[in-house]
Amino acid sequence: MAADHVAGTGDGDGIPSGAASPGGGGPRLDPAGFATLLLEESADRIAVRLHRPEVRNAIDQEMVDELHRVCAHLERTPKILILAGTASDPGAGAARTGIKGVFASGADIAQLRERRRDDALAGINSRVFDRVAKLPMPVIAALDGYALGGGAELAYAADFRIGTPGLRMGNPETGLGILAAAGATWRLRELVGEPLAKEILLAGKVLTGADCLAAGLVTELVEPPELLGAAHALADRIAAQDPLAVRITKTVFHTPREAHPVIDTLAQGMLFESDAKFERMQAFLDRKKK
Repeated sequence: MAADHVAGTGDGDGIPSGAASPGGGGPRLDPAGFATLLLEESADRIAVRLHRPEVRNAIDQEMVDELHRVCAHLERTPKILILAGTASDPGAGAARTGIKGVFASGADIAQLRERRRDDALAGINSRVFDRVAKLPMPVIAALDGYALGGGAELAYAADFRIGTPGLRMGNPETGLGILAAAGATWRLRELVGEPLAKEILLAGKVLTGADCLAAGLVTELVEPPELLGAAHALADRIAAQDPLAVRITKTVFHTPREAHPVIDTLAQGMLFESDAKFERMQAFLDRKKK
C-alpha cells in the first residue's frame, strides 16, 4: 500500500504517515521512498532487504539514514523486523544483478577512508545498530554470503540470526587499521564467548555457516532458497504470541542483572492486568474442557 512519507531529518527520523491499510497494522512506509532498501510490510512485520548489490550491500551513509527511518517507523508502530540481503535465488533477483547472495560486505570503505575523528565520535553505524537492537519487537537477520565488518555488527544487533551454509561472518577491521566499533567488541563476546570473539576480532577469523551454527551465533542453517521462508516462519511463531507480552519480555530480558527480580515483578504486574492475559488464559481453559 502506498503511503505519504515525510523526508528524514539529519538523524534519519522521518515520520511515516498515511492511511491505515484494509488489513490493519496502521500507517505503512512507502517502499518507493527508499533507494538502498527494499521493503515489504504487512500488519505484523516488515521485511527489509539491503539493496546495494553492485557493492555487495556495503553500508553507506544513505543506507544508515534509511535504516533510521525504518527504526523510527517501528518505534511508533511496533512490528517484527526481518533483515536480509541480496538473494542468491535467481528467481529473487540474483540473476538480474549477476551477484551471488550477500547480506552486507561491511561499511562502505570509500566513505570510511574519508572519515575522521569527529565522524568516529558521532557513532554513525553504532547509533543505528543500537537502535535496531532496541526496537520494541524482535528482529530477525536472514544471512547469506558475506556478513562482514559492519554487516556482521548489524546482524549481531538482531534478536535472531538464521544462516545458510554459504554464510561467511567476521570482523576484519583490524586488518584495515581500525576496530569494530559498532557493537562487535561487546555483543560478540556475549554471543559466542571471549575466546572465539577474540579470534574473530584480533586475528581476523571468518566463520563459515557451520562455524556460526556450532558457536550458537545462528539458530539454524537452511539452503539459500529457503532462507527468507525460514525467517518468516520464525516471525509467524513470534506473531502467534501476545504482542505486548513479547515486547515486555524483550525489554526485561535486556535489563541489567541488578534490576532483577524487581523489574520482572513489575512487568508481570502490568501483564496481569492486560485483556490479552484473561482472553488467552480463558481460551486455554476452554480447550482443556473439550
